[in-house]
Amino acid sequence: MGKLKQAGLVCAGLLGGILLSLQFSALADKEPRVGLPVEELRTFAEVFNAIKKGYVEPVDDKKLITHAISGMLSNLDPHSTYLDADAFKDLQVGTQGEFGGIGIEVGMEDGLVKVVSPIEDTPADRAGVKPGDLIFKIDDTLVKGLTLSEAVKRMRGKPKSQIRLSILRKGEAKPLDITLTREVIKVQSVKSKLVEDGYGYLRITSFQENTGAAVVKHLNDLMKPGPLKGLVLDLRNDPGGLLNSAVGVSAAFLPPDALVTSTDGRAPDSKHEFNASPADYLRGSRDDYLKRLPPQARTVPMVVLVNGGSASASEIVAGALQDHKRAVVLGTTTFGKGSVQTVLPLPGNTAIKLTTARYFTPSGRSIQAKGIVPDIVAEESANGSSTQRLREANLDHHLENNTDADKDSAAAKEAPVKPTSKAPVPAKPKSNAPKDDGDESSELPSRELASKKDYQLNQALNLLKGMQIMRSSR
Repeated sequence: MGKLKQAGLVCAGLLGGILLSLQFSALADKEPRVGLPVEELRTFAEVFNAIKKGYVEPVDDKKLITHAISGMLSNLDPHSTYLDADAFKDLQVGTQGEFGGIGIEVGMEDGLVKVVSPIEDTPADRAGVKPGDLIFKIDDTLVKGLTLSEAVKRMRGKPKSQIRLSILRKGEAKPLDITLTREVIKVQSVKSKLVEDGYGYLRITSFQENTGAAVVKHLNDLMKPGPLKGLVLDLRNDPGGLLNSAVGVSAAFLPPDALVTSTDGRAPDSKHEFNASPADYLRGSRDDYLKRLPPQARTVPMVVLVNGGSASASEIVAGALQDHKRAVVLGTTTFGKGSVQTVLPLPGNTAIKLTTARYFTPSGRSIQAKGIVPDIVAEESANGSSTQRLREANLDHHLENNTDADKDSAAAKEAPVKPTSKAPVPAKPKSNAPKDDGDESSELPSRELASKKDYQLNQALNLLKGMQIMRSSR
């Protein structure tokens, strides 16, 4: 009886501990916790047991559980994913602006790796890898069946080692085999040039830890010869990056404490307003780089260039400057990634990247699966053609835009832009219009910084010159 009583007390204590932990967890979540799906977990256990007993080859328990976690996350939305130790390390290194690989931003589509954008001046960019390319084989390994993290891991490697990508490209009858030599990718996220007397060009290729400080340095360099008459901020093909970096770049052009973006999700800490203040753009640094900002940065006339490759953090900047009437946005509709991912570390130096919130522009617009619609639509070439690009709305399991207030106005604005379909089923874009090789103005943007053949840049400069004439006449 004593042993039974003791066992009963242990069970009671265990049950009490479980109930207490559930209570605290529920209070922490500020939502009532629902019961565990017992039937579904029983099914999971049966499948796990069947694989362990009957699969043609032995399978490690850890591998099965890891694949289960990966599948659980990847089926939520295109940006939630499991990061093994290598992928987690790569993510941490990548935000610092240096990593080993070929230099492409990728996502998953129908089980294949789809190129969102090649990073400028990297092996992939120089080899001609294009947005929308489908990678179906990495060396001799088929991509089908790999997770995105596994595919990225195979593309990363030691500098000077070679990798062969087998690619499906829209408009090409046969698959393309491209061999690249891996490099240490040191991404210079900010570049600038004085394109004409009094007109500056500032290009941001990604948002890293040092991007805000680099923007300030380049602005000082551009304005050293004298005040600028106009500035072009080029965010085309910028796949995004760190949120605080986007806030810092926006703060360089907006009044102090102006609202840059807000986020909203289910968890209390996912509801936040980010302003043009040091508390929101500095992360673990006491050096407020905006103290070195040239005063004219907040008043110089601006045009922001965007396209379908402008995503996430670059959309935050474009949306903030557009809503505050600080700049004219010119180009084509952006990618439409209006969600926030939080990296949650796990034991064993692994982590999950989980979509935890949607972000909104200062006026309260959600751009999820819509994108930033430019104030002035300008295609990539004079003949009206643009590169057909993968967008958020084309990705499987993408989050829908649940805001109804701006649907009609956004649809009306987007009509001239001819965006890709917003339906859940990926759209099949029409083939590109043929280029007139004899007309320099019809060429798509060159890899050369601020090329004279860049049609959209020329339109931006013409707009700034017109604004200067109007200011002078007043």
